[in-house]
Amino acid sequence: MHADIVDLREFYHSPLGHLAEHSITMALASIWARLPEERLVGLGYAVPYLDRFREDTERTFAFMPAGQGAVNWPLGEASATALVFDEELPLPDSSIDRVLMVHSLEFAENPRETMKELWRVLAPGGRLIIVVPNRRGVWARMEHTPFGSGRPYSRSQLTHLLRETNFTPGASAEALLFPPSKHRAVHKLRSAFERLGRRLWPMFSGVLVVEAQKRLYQGLPVAARASRRVFVPVLAPSGVPSTRTTLKLRPLDNPTQRR
Repeated sequence: MHADIVDLREFYHSPLGHLAEHSITMALASIWARLPEERLVGLGYAVPYLDRFREDTERTFAFMPAGQGAVNWPLGEASATALVFDEELPLPDSSIDRVLMVHSLEFAENPRETMKELWRVLAPGGRLIIVVPNRRGVWARMEHTPFGSGRPYSRSQLTHLLRETNFTPGASAEALLFPPSKHRAVHKLRSAFERLGRRLWPMFSGVLVVEAQKRLYQGLPVAARASRRVFVPVLAPSGVPSTRTTLKLRPLDNPTQRR
């Protein structure tokens, strides 16, 4: 079951959420410095981290699972958000250079199928970063943060999943090495906890941050899959006749066509 979009937004607007965002952003920056002229997709609830990268990218999309809900992003600009089913992304084959998964894999109904779909849309040599709760970390055991929901992973479990779906694990980092406490005294010591944690207890970090690259020298079996979800846009509440003029919809431009 996905975390709710309202709960995610509230967490990242809280003092603890701001500290968590900073810690994860620093871990991401140690792996991806800049993404010049590349296409980036954030899958799950990655919007707190996409602003760091999108200035350099050719374009950036925020894909949010239907079970979670979606919000407009970026604020005050044309929306780059799409509500999706993570096993059937609305993208052509080999059309994306990078994928950032946050609050995503731990909620996937079928993680293997989700990863195979990401392999399909990534370009040759494309890379992804997965941010996932650590099974050994205390954050995965606390329900007052979104990292305490869904299925946490150990590093070996994540490595096995990546290799099974034709990805080669690469660089990694740890984040959230401070306790998930709401007390201000703990917040003031966050930097000290992070420094000590990287030296003394990195295996107990709150999240694992792992990069992987699309592997091309092995093939994946191709099989037709019937969608297990049908999305119907709701323009008016059910049973309420609409008195407005009928809307005429036209096909959208291909969002992946380069300018």
